[in-house]
Amino acid sequence: MVEFMQLDHIFNIENINANLSAKTKNEALAEMINTIISGGQKLNSYSILEILKQRESLGSTGIGEGVAIPHGKIPALNDIIVAFGRSEQGIDYDSLDGKPVHLFFLLLAPENAAGQHLKILAKISKMLKETDFRKKLLKAQSRDELYKIIIEQENNSAF
Repeated sequence: MVEFMQLDHIFNIENINANLSAKTKNEALAEMINTIISGGQKLNSYSILEILKQRESLGSTGIGEGVAIPHGKIPALNDIIVAFGRSEQGIDYDSLDGKPVHLFFLLLAPENAAGQHLKILAKISKMLKETDFRKKLLKAQSRDELYKIIIEQENNSAF
């Protein structure tokens, strides 16, 4: 049995943007990428944005209930990276339910990490199905509080 990768191994507080200012889907993606880069990752924001836009063209990663999980495989990446962003005003994201997105989990994976990438995607998706978790993320007052809520939710969920 393959052990699930824990979020706290690939997700750090620097990759949280508690106040996205983006107004559009592409602005939200760019702002999330910039959050990761300002957290210390050396990445090409333009090429990552293009990869994410290509993925979105296949079908929106806005899964409904105010949630989007944009993701893509990045050629030069060595490790999986997870980032979180929150938009208080909500962003029109072509979501499956047509509602604006407030909560974003961005997942970037190396090209050769398909198995882990899908497991983490499933884990995040399952966590976000819980209404109380989404409400806590919307009400959190700080980046520290958001990080704590996300890690606690993972630890308290059965995967």
